[in-house]
Amino acid sequence: MKRLLLVSTLFLTAMVSAQDLDEQIKGALSSTVQDIKTFVAIPNNSINSVDIYRNISWLTNQFKQRGFNTTTLSTSGEPLFFGSLPMEDDRPTVLFYMHFDGQPVDASKWSQEDPYGVVLKEQKEGQWKTVPWENLKGDIDMEWRIFGRSVSDDKGPIIMMLHALDLLKSNKQKIPYNVKVILDSEEERGSKPLPDAVKQYKDLLEADLMIITDGPVHPSGQPTLVYGCRGITTVNLTTYGPIKPQHSGHFGNYAPNPGMQLAQLLASMKDAQGRVTIKGYYDGIELNDDIKTILAAVPDDKGQLLARLAIKTPEKVGDNYQESLQFPSLNVRGLSSGWVGAQARTIVPDKATAAIDMRLVPESDGDRLKKLVKAHIESQGFYVTQKEPSLEERITYDKIVTFEEGSFTKAFRTDMNHRHAQWLTKVMNANFDEELVHIRIMGGTVPIAPFINALNVPAIIVPMVNPDNNQHSPDENLRIANVKYGLKAFYGILSTPIE
Repeated sequence: MKRLLLVSTLFLTAMVSAQDLDEQIKGALSSTVQDIKTFVAIPNNSINSVDIYRNISWLTNQFKQRGFNTTTLSTSGEPLFFGSLPMEDDRPTVLFYMHFDGQPVDASKWSQEDPYGVVLKEQKEGQWKTVPWENLKGDIDMEWRIFGRSVSDDKGPIIMMLHALDLLKSNKQKIPYNVKVILDSEEERGSKPLPDAVKQYKDLLEADLMIITDGPVHPSGQPTLVYGCRGITTVNLTTYGPIKPQHSGHFGNYAPNPGMQLAQLLASMKDAQGRVTIKGYYDGIELNDDIKTILAAVPDDKGQLLARLAIKTPEKVGDNYQESLQFPSLNVRGLSSGWVGAQARTIVPDKATAAIDMRLVPESDGDRLKKLVKAHIESQGFYVTQKEPSLEERITYDKIVTFEEGSFTKAFRTDMNHRHAQWLTKVMNANFDEELVHIRIMGGTVPIAPFINALNVPAIIVPMVNPDNNQHSPDENLRIANVKYGLKAFYGILSTPIE
């Protein structure tokens, strides 16, 4: 009986503690939103070095107030911001990655005068209405939203971390491991300086785990962990007809049409169900029953997906949406030949071009896949060259393709059974009542993948913002409930010892 009473008392104490924390987080919302407003007011398009340095100056002040040692790391482009709390040799180290640059803005497309001037809004009768800032002093509606460029991608999470640190300090809660922070200034431009920067600063950036707080939670709104992202490489294919566009009445049926040749070539690369037919393209990828179970557990709504895309039937690469992401893709992202619409002309075009992107998974190497594509094109009877064909080549070969290769970014994926992944899962489960969504690999490409691979560190994405945040688009926004979510997630992560 005494043991039962003791367990009950401990349980109640834990419940009260959780309730107290929840109230503290609610109390911190107003100041957190105000700091988001202040930070977003600093323009952050990375093509403007002056603005990048203004952001770094503001960040330096904020992190130093929380006890961080900070510095800027010079790169071939804009500098990186780096900060760390005092290090202890016998403790593990977690490196947090976020970025403070943002997409360019076209103010004429926004529903507010200045995309960098944050506006607070609520939805009434299907319309977004401005909420006075003074209302933050009263009861805060969790469905209010903060509108401004980079408010969700990715300045909001940076402020959430700072204010979670404030809550830890107010509760005299020490962080049980070493903390490093790296903030990118060119993420929206592809983070091109990062691979070389990590080689230069590898010792400084060394860590046992990397946590990335970028991107939205799963569309269900449930707490989410993402264990990887696909890479990408590109190819441009150009086929050739007559050396100049010709009158289709005079030369249709005589001069080969490059658009037709290109269409036939592209069609030979996939079957009617959307599966790549190029030999060896899917080599090395195996989805066992355990993986399939994990993928099937993601609460994707197939009906909503089809309705959103306005399609009847998806392609058959995998048995569901999550399975489709486990394979490299072969996507025609653009086609060009002659003129269309009001500019259409009765001609046989001189050439046709297809822009192709290939999303990569860890099992697929971008250079290998491009070689497979090239070999397939040759098997279809095409002469392949890397430049526009000469006159001699034109009169020597029936079918010619220019094969223009782009660079590639590798994929990354952390083992979901890794001990740090299990630790982070326990942290999230302990702090949120909703079931956790585990995304084995997401479809998009995070430009820091080379950075992760160079550090050779397990990396996990902890998304914090609402899925309908309009990132990269006009009226980018951040839901107040997700600010609360981010504060709670950061508090749990920063206060829990690593097992």
